[in-house]
Amino acid sequence: MKKIVVTLILLFHLVPSAYSQTAQTYIDSGSKKHRQGDYRGALQDYTRAIELNPNYADAYYSRGSAKAELRDYKGEIQDYTKAIELNPNYADAYYNRGVAKGNLRDYKGAIQDYTKTIELNPNYAIAYNNRGVAKGNLGDYKEAIQDFNK
Repeated sequence: MKKIVVTLILLFHLVPSAYSQTAQTYIDSGSKKHRQGDYRGALQDYTRAIELNPNYADAYYSRGSAKAELRDYKGEIQDYTKAIELNPNYADAYYNRGVAKGNLRDYKGAIQDYTKTIELNPNYAIAYNNRGVAKGNLGDYKEAIQDFNK
């Protein structure tokens, strides 16, 4: 009887690491599919990783990247937003969410995300460029030029 209890306790403690490892396996598989251009397959794998570990910011980020390739900009924004909720210092998620907002012509929202990207990483050169483009789209050419010069 004691062996069964000890075995169950040991199994209980092993489950979280196996749980995370399985989610990582799906991320790895999704990344491979993503690189090969199988964005729908990647999307399925990233979704499975999220189902297994709903607190995995990188899984939401990766799924957002697959949605970007499929031009699902609203879905992409949702996934980057969730990644940011889980990791508020995720500069790449802010940047990519800004790109998606720009694709939807939400230039003010894009500027906010690029600005946050720059706050988190002042050397993120493409964020300055894209923020300049968004400012130019809003007719704020002087500010756009400042970003381009930066």
